[in-house]
This record gives sequence, C-alpha cells and structure tokens, in this order.
Amino acid sequence: MKEAMNITGLNFKNGNFDKAILAVGSCENHGWHLPLGNDTHVSYKLAVKIAEKVDGLLVLPPVTVGYSEHYGHFPFTLSLKAETLIEVLKDILSSVVKNGIKKIFILNGHDGNIAPIEIASRAVKMMFPEVKIASLDAWWVAAGKLLPPDTFEVWDGLGHAGEGETSIALSLFSELVDMKYAEGVVPSLPPNIDIKWNFAELTDCGATGDPTKATAEKGLKMEKVLIDLIVNFLKDMDNCGWKYNSDKSAIRT
Repeated sequence: MKEAMNITGLNFKNGNFDKAILAVGSCENHGWHLPLGNDTHVSYKLAVKIAEKVDGLLVLPPVTVGYSEHYGHFPFTLSLKAETLIEVLKDILSSVVKNGIKKIFILNGHDGNIAPIEIASRAVKMMFPEVKIASLDAWWVAAGKLLPPDTFEVWDGLGHAGEGETSIALSLFSELVDMKYAEGVVPSLPPNIDIKWNFAELTDCGATGDPTKATAEKGLKMEKVLIDLIVNFLKDMDNCGWKYNSDKSAIRT
C-alpha cells in the first residue's frame, strides 16, 4: 500500500495530483427520454474528459444525489435536504484538503445544487484559508453564452431535459437516450425575475424547452466549449500559481 500511495507527496500510483475535480449531480426525472441520473452523467463525463487534458487533475467520485425537492412531483426523484447536501459537500471538500490537495474545481450538473455548493465552499474556505475552490455552477447557461446565438432553435436551448441538455446527453451517452419519448413545454416566465417554482407548475411532462430539436452535433459543440472553458481556466490558474490578483491571472474564454 505504501508503494501505491504517498499522501504527503501526492505520489499516487497512476500519477502526481495537485488538483481535484468534483462532479455534483442529481437523481430525478428528466422527461421520459433521458436517464434519471442525467445530471451526474453529464458532469462526471465532462470531468473525466477535462482531466485527460490537464496535468495533475484527480477526478473524484461524483455526488450522485443532490437537492431535488422541487422536482419531487415526478418519479423517480431522490433528494437530499439542502442542509444535508451542504454537510456532504463540506465533508468531501475537507477530506480532499486533508489528503493534501488544496486546489479543487466543482463541476455542477443541477440547478438545486447551486446554493448548497456556494455555502459549503465558503465554509470550507474559512476552515482552510489556503484552499483554492472554483466552480462552474450552471454549465447549461455557460454553454449558451459561449456558442453562437443561432446554435439552438427554441428558448436558447434552455430547459430541464430540453434542447441543450438533451443534445449534450446525445453526444456523451446516446445509449441512455430514447428520443421517441421526447417532448417538452416552454413555460412563460418573466425576464429578470426569479420565480421560486416547483417543477410541476412549469410542465406536465417532466421536461421544459423542446428536446425534439436536440442533436448530437449540437451536443458536441456544447461539450467542446465547456471543456475548453474549464481546461483553459485550470491551466491559466496553474500558470499564475492560483493567485487571483496576479497580473498573469488573465483568464482565457
């Protein structure tokens, strides 16, 4: 065992790791065409692809159940309480730091996890001031901003199990997607105001947006811009020593 792993020097059997990436997902209904663990599959598979391009990046086991109470009207939703998820994340992040890795990137796959990730990360940062924590809280929003505006046909590709999310699923794990069941509803939501909905108020089929417009080609474009975004960020931060106020810390987009 001592030959396989030296915690102090981070000299693991298969490589030297000084950074870690944590995928955080969920288990909940994604219409009838996507798998229940869709959010975990997307974030974890992206994390693995990112680690293939970044030296010293350790892929942690994903968090497979998040905060999903607001999707609970649809089967088969599993959910942690928000307070529970905060504690789970704090324990995972703290364990990583105690194992000698003090640069952590969180790749989130689910809207309900955003607030718990923020609270847990801030708490761990206070416990371990030397730790560096960064996150991509909403890849589905980031991808839409990074791609040309004409990439998607409906609702800018947004939606739970909608055009964008279904497209990236088709590119990453098409064997788990059954497009003959794809349908969605585009809800009427006001701009610039955040409605605290439960999902059954927005749709009767478990999906919003229009998944019928999804293609693997669109998903591949999303995959590329997201991977490039995070890979460039991690490399840039490595180059500047993760010093946020450094003149060398200009981040590429």
